[in-house]
Amino acid sequence: MDWNAFRARFHLPDGVIYLDGNSLGPMPVAAPERVARTMDEWRDMLIGGWNDGAGGEGWMSWPGRLGDRIGRLIGAPAGSVTVGDTLSIKVFQALDAALKMRPDRRVILSDGGNFPSDLYMAEGLIGALHRDLDLRVVAPEEVADTIDEDLAVLMLTQVDYRTGRMHDMADLTARAHAAGALTVWDLAHSAGAHEVDLTGAGADFATGCTYKYLNAGPGAPAFIYVRPNLQDAVEPALSGWLGHAAPFAFDPSYRPGAGVERLRVGTPAVLQMAALDAALDIWDEVDMAALRARSLELSERFAAGVATRCPALTPALASGVPRGSQVSFRHADGYAIMQALIARGVVGDFRAPDILRFGFTPLFVSEAEVDGAVGHLAQVMATAEWDQPRFRARRAVT
Repeated sequence: MDWNAFRARFHLPDGVIYLDGNSLGPMPVAAPERVARTMDEWRDMLIGGWNDGAGGEGWMSWPGRLGDRIGRLIGAPAGSVTVGDTLSIKVFQALDAALKMRPDRRVILSDGGNFPSDLYMAEGLIGALHRDLDLRVVAPEEVADTIDEDLAVLMLTQVDYRTGRMHDMADLTARAHAAGALTVWDLAHSAGAHEVDLTGAGADFATGCTYKYLNAGPGAPAFIYVRPNLQDAVEPALSGWLGHAAPFAFDPSYRPGAGVERLRVGTPAVLQMAALDAALDIWDEVDMAALRARSLELSERFAAGVATRCPALTPALASGVPRGSQVSFRHADGYAIMQALIARGVVGDFRAPDILRFGFTPLFVSEAEVDGAVGHLAQVMATAEWDQPRFRARRAVT
């Protein structure tokens, strides 16, 4: 694949090595025009855009149409993914639906590498359901051996947001199914980062966001997947207007829509979906196997360089453990080190308590930039450049 051609389709500031696409992807060059076109539709069509916007498809159709395009990237068939709302809402919906399908079981199993807000959603849902439910959180390497006959739902983030550790989705899903449980997978650090095969793995539910690797912009909508043969058994906890079978019949009581559509909740965020539409034009051309191979080349090049030149940094993941498209290191002064690096134009991020995190997205990261990032990091460490008050001052977003 021509990685330089893909890079040209993103806005990237001069002099910046951007290794933080796993937190917020850069803007596609086509996004401003696509959003502006949608703004023009709003201006000219007013409310008519819901039926006639987006080239005659109507804005209301975007959650399903965009969901199908994301589906190609995550191994999901047409009609099994819908886009909208936030990731936390989608996690809440998926977990609730799965628990209702296992009413005689009480255990939700997750791990310490799950994104905290997923665990917050589980805690809140347990409180709201007034059932004797138990959220068990174990170390990532203990998940497989903790699956037992009490398990209702296995809820995991496939790629650990801090260390980059990648779970074997197919193996853990098979183990959960053998125990009679269902699975909810968070793909926030998977979709657009590497190959995902929800169908092949037999996953029951999956959620994810579109502002990281998928490059749809800050606050871009989430998505949710439901295995096709489970869709009509889902009883939505959030019985939103647009998840109704006939929203514009204005029935006084809720009737769930068909299939995954019943998991729509709020009004589509049309301007954000326009940006996502532009981003997916790029992703439509990406071979995910080639992307994964290139990502591993870049990340391994970076890891090897840092290991040689920055011995004070400890790898957050043991050698040989499968990982996603990121490399992380530990250091007690990780925050200050990252701020010093960012001041040099090498942008990664920090995750408490001590993680320096770097994402590798072949669509816009080159080998030369990987080597440049290693060089800057080595200089920051060798000179203790990070040991300044301005780099230690914590900002709201790390």
